[in-house]
Amino acid sequence: MWDYSDKVKDYFLHPRNVGEIKDADAIGEVGAIACGDALRLYLKVDKKNGNRIVDAKFKTFGCGSAIASASALTEMVIGKTLDEVEKITNQDIADFLGGLPPEKMHCSVMGREALEAAIANFRGTKVEPTEEGAIVCRCFGVTDQKIERVVKENRLTTIEQVTNYCKAGGGCKSCHPDIQKIIDKVWEKEAKPVAAPAKPKKMSNLRKMHLIQETIEREIRPVLMMDGGDVELVDVEGDTVYISFRGSCAECVGSKVTLKSTVEAKLREFVTEELAVEEVNQ
Repeated sequence: MWDYSDKVKDYFLHPRNVGEIKDADAIGEVGAIACGDALRLYLKVDKKNGNRIVDAKFKTFGCGSAIASASALTEMVIGKTLDEVEKITNQDIADFLGGLPPEKMHCSVMGREALEAAIANFRGTKVEPTEEGAIVCRCFGVTDQKIERVVKENRLTTIEQVTNYCKAGGGCKSCHPDIQKIIDKVWEKEAKPVAAPAKPKKMSNLRKMHLIQETIEREIRPVLMMDGGDVELVDVEGDTVYISFRGSCAECVGSKVTLKSTVEAKLREFVTEELAVEEVNQ
């Protein structure tokens, strides 16, 4: 049985802003009943007041988490401008509810996508084609582009996580090899070092160690701590940096991906492209 927060239960049992806005200025619709979840979001926008949202309502077909996520989203956007709500992520929706079970994170993703679609509808633009591309999961009609997007935005590293966030792979499981290929492809791209600012050709060992420690504190540790993880600098020998993962990172099956896509990539970006990172157990 999934562990729901009290707030999720409250927003499911007593949903806010259910219904439709007859003269809505924006409508965003995502999902499909055939796939088990569908959401339609209505927004009323005050164009004379910085495009501020003065009302929001929703209709949804789905589980309790879908209802709670949509209800929470309407409360999150009312009173804010379109520019402000454009920054809302699916994790923000989950956090507003005090967290969602991993298996239900796709409900918060659906809420974010409905908001994105409504904003595009108001502006007369097109949403990035998350539903275009080749169908990977035929059970739920999920494309390769959507899987790639949720992997990037939520830093997913396993097939199970992908299923939790967009349902892909949750049916017959025949698409699991293709999902794994997409995950691998995303993090292979991310692991490539980003072009770094010009640095001195020669760097003293003292300067190098200082920059490594500074980069870990400023760029790497905050990212890992968001998921309950941490990292410790163990030693530096030449251009090889030895680190040890702590917290959830120490037990994570995706630690090898994190080692390259986050730790090594950031150190190469901010210190020197010559660095290589290796994990040691302590």
